[in-house]
Amino acid sequence: MTMQHILFITLSNIGDAVMTTPVLAALHERYPDARFDIVADARSAALFAHFDALDDIILKHKNVGWRAKLAFVRQLRRKRYDLIVDLRTDGLSWLLRARQRLNKIRQRTSQTHSVEQHFRALAPLLGHAAPPPTCLWIPEAAHTAAAAHLAALPGSRWLALGPGANWDGKIWDAARFVALANQCASEFDGVILLGGAADRARAEAMQPQIHLPSVDLCGQTGLLEAAAVLARARAFVGNDSGLGHLASAVGTPTLTVFGPGDPLRYRPWGAHARWLVAPGQDLSQLSVEQVATVLKDLVAAP
Repeated sequence: MTMQHILFITLSNIGDAVMTTPVLAALHERYPDARFDIVADARSAALFAHFDALDDIILKHKNVGWRAKLAFVRQLRRKRYDLIVDLRTDGLSWLLRARQRLNKIRQRTSQTHSVEQHFRALAPLLGHAAPPPTCLWIPEAAHTAAAAHLAALPGSRWLALGPGANWDGKIWDAARFVALANQCASEFDGVILLGGAADRARAEAMQPQIHLPSVDLCGQTGLLEAAAVLARARAFVGNDSGLGHLASAVGTPTLTVFGPGDPLRYRPWGAHARWLVAPGQDLSQLSVEQVATVLKDLVAAP
């Protein structure tokens, strides 16, 4: 079957959206001449803005009235797609015009990673192939901006830290991130603090206590600039948040600390991604020494 127009429906949160990129990359590889529209959320749409075969990004807004929802569906129905791949599974694809529809398989076990679950949607096309790594499409401008952000740091062995998360239960104490950086200082030339605007106060309190030269980029980068920064880091350590998924997608060795959560399903996906679960899923019980041991092993790995 010839595929000229494909609609890809991704997820909302940054980490969740990154975990759908193996499906998009595999579709593009299978149908290199096809053009893609992508339904995305405003929070993570930038991740797809430079996808090689992109025609359009259509934003799906939550908590809008029925008139806005109807206008959204009407916009998508203007085009008849050869294939719709829906990883959101809210029934949207069945309201649209398409020759073929593939949906995320809802059946899963506690051992099934989210990337694997998403990729099973392509089984009718690819069989039971293993999913590739997550990936990002980063423009040269983002790499240029990242280089400028890091120009003041000495050397090139940089430790990136993501001390924030979307709720307090997922946040390892900032003082322990500082202690980790100081305990592992011999492995690195500098420290990069990354996060959103909500993490600025935490980063500002951390920076004077870090013994290595450091740069605070919290709230100063877009998603793709942050990814380009992470691509230059020797390693990343962070809480269970989107930054770990960005780091893994650009191939940076990544260590995620989990308290509450399900790392078997939602850990960053990649050969160089590791994770630690706090005792009793309580991050206050996770010691600096435990994290430092894994971090040193991570950067020593070939």
